Amino acid sequence: MVLTRFIYPLPASWFLTAMTVISGAASVIAGLMEIKGKSMQYSKFFNTNNKNVEASNTKVIKFSGRNGMILAYAPAFVASAASVAFMQDKGLRFTLVTSALAFHFFKRLFEVIFIHKYSGSMPIDTAIFISAGYFLSSLSLIYSQHLCGEFAEPIVDLKYAGLTIFLVGVVGNFYHHYLLSKLRKEGEKQYKIPRGGLFHLVICPHYLFEILGFVGISCISQTVYGLSFAAGTICYLTGRSFATRKWYLSKFEDFPNDVKALIPYIF
Repeated sequence: MVLTRFIYPLPASWFLTAMTVISGAASVIAGLMEIKGKSMQYSKFFNTNNKNVEASNTKVIKFSGRNGMILAYAPAFVASAASVAFMQDKGLRFTLVTSALAFHFFKRLFEVIFIHKYSGSMPIDTAIFISAGYFLSSLSLIYSQHLCGEFAEPIVDLKYAGLTIFLVGVVGNFYHHYLLSKLRKEGEKQYKIPRGGLFHLVICPHYLFEILGFVGISCISQTVYGLSFAAGTICYLTGRSFATRKWYLSKFEDFPNDVKALIPYIF
């Protein structure tokens, strides 16, 4: 098979096999749910139909949006940072994968604390669900990389190309998150049409670059789980981008019809 030239074999681990199937399927389902308008409760799209409004009015324990997202990202950051710090003898590829993961979640925490502006809250069960998902996915990728250290390297080495793609994704994602943070002045809560960067081509360039970031990690990893996780991320963020564009079209009469959801000129 051509694919075997690019990736390690799947390790003989029931945990990794299960996580590969579960995480991939869960991301695909989440993407389809976004397209159908059934978003998670922290999303600005959540209150777009009556059923969701009624659900959001029930009494639940909530975090502030900022604290909820800190909880969502912190465990995955700790897991990946600990792997960088305490597993330095696993080879260059392992170090690059864990370092990329640690940097990704460090960037997310930095943005949550210093960049993003929040106007809503997050139910505690939603925060825990997201946190567990990121933590288990990161742990699975790290464990998969550890087990694949026993195999011969793939014939085609993608780790340096992957590192380049990852860095492009990180920089592009951060830049467009920064542009989004500047849309509203202090105290403002109304939404506006984003401007600058690639926002004149797609409404979700930050998702496009986030996908590039995870594709980069997958290329560095070259494991079956890494490929599955990247594919799942693409499915979810594609669905979320579709929902985002639909939301902007419904809220702004002057939203440009030629601005696509995720891929310039195409989708």
